[in-house]
Amino acid sequence: ALEVSRVSPLACWFSSMLFCFGGAVLSGIMLAEPAVAPLSNSTSVLLASIIWYLVFYCPMDLVYCCAALLPLRLVLSGMKEVTRTWKVLGGVTQAHSKYNDSLLVMIAIGWARGAGGGLISNFEQLVRGVWKPETNELLKMSYPTKITLIGAVLFALQQTHYLPLQKHHLMLIYTAFTVINKV
Repeated sequence: ALEVSRVSPLACWFSSMLFCFGGAVLSGIMLAEPAVAPLSNSTSVLLASIIWYLVFYCPMDLVYCCAALLPLRLVLSGMKEVTRTWKVLGGVTQAHSKYNDSLLVMIAIGWARGAGGGLISNFEQLVRGVWKPETNELLKMSYPTKITLIGAVLFALQQTHYLPLQKHHLMLIYTAFTVINKV
């Protein structure tokens, strides 16, 4: 990624935005909504762009070195898993509002919303000019993609009342599970 950031900063930035907003873009496409709608939130795009700039262009890799410190990395990992939980739940809830009883659609949209950056990684590789079909996320799922699929199944079952748990209890259990396994 460092080489791409030097050769083509625009491709690097676009690739980073695909990872940040890939889940919302992918779930929007699946629900026949505008794919650019997630990019309409200027504050989120600006914040992601500032972080991208600091990570790739800060002198002496200061931001990366700070983020690599164990205490800060643990906090950032925990925050990422909490965000993943909200994304999966948001996808399942959005699918449930449009397709009441379709469990498969709820799972697919929740999974796409939570793991979208990984699921569209082949397209992101094309943007960077490097395409590796052997790294297809559907064929060789990474841990975050698998855990997001499990979360989508659990939240979809809860949403359709097949899983007799309150939403906030399931969120707490799932988030604690993902944070503990991540750390």
